[in-house]
Amino acid sequence: TRKRQKPVSETESRECYRSPFRKPLAQLTNRPHCLDSSQHEAFIRSILSKPFKVPIPNYKGPLGLRALGIKRAGLRSPLHDPFEEGALVLYEPPLLSAHDQLKIDKDKAPVHVVVDPVLSRVLRPHQREGVKFLWECVTSRRIPGSHGCIMADEMGLGKTLQCITLMWTLLRQSPDCKPEIEKAMVVSPSSLVRNWYNEVEKWLGGRIQPLAIDGGSKEEIDRKLVGFMNQRGLRVPSPILIISYETFRLHAEAVQKGSVGLVICDEGHRLKNSENQTYQALNSLNTPRRVLISGTPIQNDLLEYFSLVHFVNSGILGTAQEFKRHFEIPILKGRDADASEAERHKGEERLKELISIVNRCLIRRTSDILSKYLPVKIEQVVCCRLTPLQAELYKNFLKQAKPVEELKEGKISVSSLSSITSLKKLCNHPALIYDKCVEEEEGFMGALDLFPAGYSTKSVEPQLSGKMLVLDYILAVAKTTSNDKVVLVSNYTQTLDLFEKLCRNRRYLYVRLDGTMSIKKRAKVVERFNSPSSPEFIFMLSSKAGGCGLNLIGANRLVMFDPDWNPANDEQAMARVWRDGQKKTCYIYRLLSTGTIEEKIFQRQTHKKALSSCVVDEEQDVERHFSLGELKELFTLNETTTSDTHDKIKCRRCVNGHQVRPPPDGSDCTSDLSQWNHCADKRGLQDSVLKAAWDAAVTFTFHHHSHEEQRGIP
Repeated sequence: TRKRQKPVSETESRECYRSPFRKPLAQLTNRPHCLDSSQHEAFIRSILSKPFKVPIPNYKGPLGLRALGIKRAGLRSPLHDPFEEGALVLYEPPLLSAHDQLKIDKDKAPVHVVVDPVLSRVLRPHQREGVKFLWECVTSRRIPGSHGCIMADEMGLGKTLQCITLMWTLLRQSPDCKPEIEKAMVVSPSSLVRNWYNEVEKWLGGRIQPLAIDGGSKEEIDRKLVGFMNQRGLRVPSPILIISYETFRLHAEAVQKGSVGLVICDEGHRLKNSENQTYQALNSLNTPRRVLISGTPIQNDLLEYFSLVHFVNSGILGTAQEFKRHFEIPILKGRDADASEAERHKGEERLKELISIVNRCLIRRTSDILSKYLPVKIEQVVCCRLTPLQAELYKNFLKQAKPVEELKEGKISVSSLSSITSLKKLCNHPALIYDKCVEEEEGFMGALDLFPAGYSTKSVEPQLSGKMLVLDYILAVAKTTSNDKVVLVSNYTQTLDLFEKLCRNRRYLYVRLDGTMSIKKRAKVVERFNSPSSPEFIFMLSSKAGGCGLNLIGANRLVMFDPDWNPANDEQAMARVWRDGQKKTCYIYRLLSTGTIEEKIFQRQTHKKALSSCVVDEEQDVERHFSLGELKELFTLNETTTSDTHDKIKCRRCVNGHQVRPPPDGSDCTSDLSQWNHCADKRGLQDSVLKAAWDAAVTFTFHHHSHEEQRGIP
């Protein structure tokens, strides 16, 4: 019996001990466990008494009795928080006193208009200012009753991004707490339609679905346009139409039936002539809000400038006749180098008046702003001597062709235009006028005998052209001493053909873009060239073939082989490489044949540009170097000069062909040519490539930089 008692005492002791780490096991029974009824009732009551919570994270809006987070009661609120750090507020409602707040109708209270943070985070300071200006213009806050403006920023300042920000803001919000517009339309050159589509995609990343029309049958395009115009309501599926000028002109009827909230015209200087069909078709659109984008708002004359301002805000400068009488004639008289003091004074007065009116609807910032973000650009105007063959052909032509009398005070008649083209082509290379010599056309009688024996146009023969010699050296030195890529630009496809022959001879890999290439292929070619790993060394571009807007930052050297009458074309081409995204120092070479018509064209450009900067940039001290009467000198050849342009500017900083004083402080490559560096030999050059090419045929160089080195990339 004792042995049995021992285990009992052990179990008793176990029952007394409870481990702190284990809960006691519940008793196993077959009976269901019931909650205490009072506990259960309390739990259910607590659930039912909780208010409904909107299943949206961080939802702060008050709820009405029947609302499930759909409509907020109380004051209306803006789409984005105006008090967030870095918010770009375009409109601020007037501050109300407590008394006024009680009286105001809560459903009509204006709200802040705040740019979507997705965009405001990427806008640079000058772009924020630009967006605010655009918004104030198109909502008639700057000029009451006028809803248009001209975005005339120089190339590379992000005009496209600013306009996309404007469109997105207008399509989504207004002080009235609803979208300002239902639809927007972008009209651009055909080569930029795809670019606009990609930019919208890039900055808004799928938040919006634009409709880009860059091809298709007439019926298909009409169907798309009718579909676009028929969209209505708060949520339009494709609120942005992107279309080319050509397609728009042909299908204008389909768009004119309805109304569009905003129209943006890219490369708007196409609308400089109010007589052409595109201008009239766009002008008849039922669209008060108009934005015209142009890096060069004035090109050839003030009347063209009037057309652009009149398109966006008709009436602010009066009629065309009133504008001509009141502004154009006095300003041009005052600009002429032969003007009297009274005419000059009157011209300046009218200019001030014109600027004060136009500045209310025109915003223009120069590429100086880019200095903070971009590497240095060195621009060089290189005068190249003619070869003996070119000089003989040139003199031969001037003896035979007599277009001088036709040039009365700078006016060019149609018959002399072909003579000008012949001389320009001869400056590029004698091969370009060889056929005319064979056919003995006017100006080329007996010229065939001047060519070397056995000459054939099949080979390039760079040694027969001064400019081609210099180009050959520039390319060879750049190829062997660096990994830089080069863009070659010419006005003539014949010259591009010569470039191709030269590249094949020298075994350079190249890409050629001209008017024959489809838009989609263009975009692919550009993308490939810009890739650092692509082997192409040269990109050939026809300045007339939609080079505008192309981004060629893969290259950092650009050669303008021949000047254009229109400075805008040249500047557009030159801005292809020095733009956002460029990481290397840029070198621009503008080649001119010494003492020839090319220097005269370049001087004429200076005259047009002086007019442009004086109206648009308000630079009052642009030097009055060229009289219109001097333009009659087009058909002369100066064989004794190293640079006719340098002779003309009557330079006081050069003595016996040598620069003795540097350019003034604060000058850069946007300054007048008289304020650049002047080099009659290679000692003063900054560019080692041009130094190496100097002895080929260079006679004189003007050069300057965009900004000082230390102010480069931050």
